[in-house]
Amino acid sequence: DKVNDTVVYKSIKSFPSVRRLQPSERKRILVTGGAGFVGSHLVDRLMIMGHEVIVLDNFFTGTKRNVQHWIGHPHFELVRHDVVDPFMIEVSQIYHLACPASPPHYQYNPTKTVKTSVMGTINMLGLAKRTKARFLLTSTSEVYGDPEEHPQKETYWGHVNPIGPRACYDEGKRIAETLTYSYMRQNDVDVRVARIFNTYGPRMSPVDGRVVSNFIMQALRGESLTIYGDGGQTRSFQYVHDLVDGLILLMNKNYYEPVNIGNPDEYTIRDFADIIREKVLLSPISPDDVPIKTLPCPTDDPKKRKPDITRAKTYLGWKPNFDVHQGLQETVDWFRLQMTEGLI
Repeated sequence: DKVNDTVVYKSIKSFPSVRRLQPSERKRILVTGGAGFVGSHLVDRLMIMGHEVIVLDNFFTGTKRNVQHWIGHPHFELVRHDVVDPFMIEVSQIYHLACPASPPHYQYNPTKTVKTSVMGTINMLGLAKRTKARFLLTSTSEVYGDPEEHPQKETYWGHVNPIGPRACYDEGKRIAETLTYSYMRQNDVDVRVARIFNTYGPRMSPVDGRVVSNFIMQALRGESLTIYGDGGQTRSFQYVHDLVDGLILLMNKNYYEPVNIGNPDEYTIRDFADIIREKVLLSPISPDDVPIKTLPCPTDDPKKRKPDITRAKTYLGWKPNFDVHQGLQETVDWFRLQMTEGLI
């Protein structure tokens, strides 16, 4: 039989609730690397704020699972694309996050890491120039190398080994900053630069070699926690939600010089291992519960890392809100759930 009725269907997908903005208030925002650890949290926040978000990702370190809860939403678009190749779109803001950011990932193909930092940044700056979009580069505390100044101010030029195994990332980000300010001076592109310090939180890759995910995975599996060197190196760890706050504030304020975004609370790697052991075991620990084993320190591993966040406080009104115990508990809970569901 011939059926002339209109097909009636219901969407079976429900999305996280988002603000309803007037079309004039809603921005069209491009996030490169938006399916990655930090990028996906930024996408969540921008979507919930009511904006239209286009994610570019080649899924080298990002995963579709990180943004799958938005797929099908009328304000969300996911494009599989490598930023080394040009991309054309009309947007008003560009958050340029695309680049592998942990040593096992960026050292896997160091030439590609440099190309991503250089060609990817040129392509996105070219897009910002053509569309008059505001451009935010996520740079890194790695531009300071193994610092001889402590804590690190944005005016510090750094102490980087340009030919070491980490150089593909460190120098790639330094040249990305150079390109960003060259486009600003030569082409009047509206730019922002965030120098991000060590960050942790849900959606970290369990195999990215970062100290937090390594410790959590080892502790959950009942394995020895691996510390490189004597564990006396210090790091300042910020929770990913604090970082996202800082990135959005920086994008929307009128300040174009580099800004450190990090938590100045400093911990030794060994202290951090102890905190994670307690969170995983849900009780005070004895050293026998989850033993620690030490291995030699990697080449060019910084001995200290701590941001001076005076600029962020002064010009953005930003400071971290999550302490390490609160953030780590949420992160451990997320990893535990992923393991229970067989996803990692």
